[in-house]
Amino acid sequence: MDYQNQAININDKLSKFNEYWSPKVISEMNDYQFKLVKLLGDFVWHSHNDTDEVFIVIEGEMKIEFRGGEVTLSKGEMYVVPKGVEHKPFAEKECQVMLVEPKGVVNTGDHQGGLTAENDVWI
Repeated sequence: MDYQNQAININDKLSKFNEYWSPKVISEMNDYQFKLVKLLGDFVWHSHNDTDEVFIVIEGEMKIEFRGGEVTLSKGEMYVVPKGVEHKPFAEKECQVMLVEPKGVVNTGDHQGGLTAENDVWI
């Protein structure tokens, strides 16, 4: 990616797509990507065996369910899911989230299926 002398407008980037559970890359730092995703309803149980996963809520509210509990996140809050921990995101109403994770991470982790999104899609 070429160096650009302009800020990335997160709200503008969020306005460029409507599909749910389909992360879009907006920037990179070293080997990490910053991705925007819109959540609605239930996702799938999955884990990422090689990396932690960061959820930062930009707008709305979401839950991350674990086999032994759950965490609720609202606008302005974040949570780091440790690598290898099985989890299932959920949003009752549309929730806009930034993910921070290494390049190449598949959104459904170790679970492949209908919600597995194309990887490395830039907006």
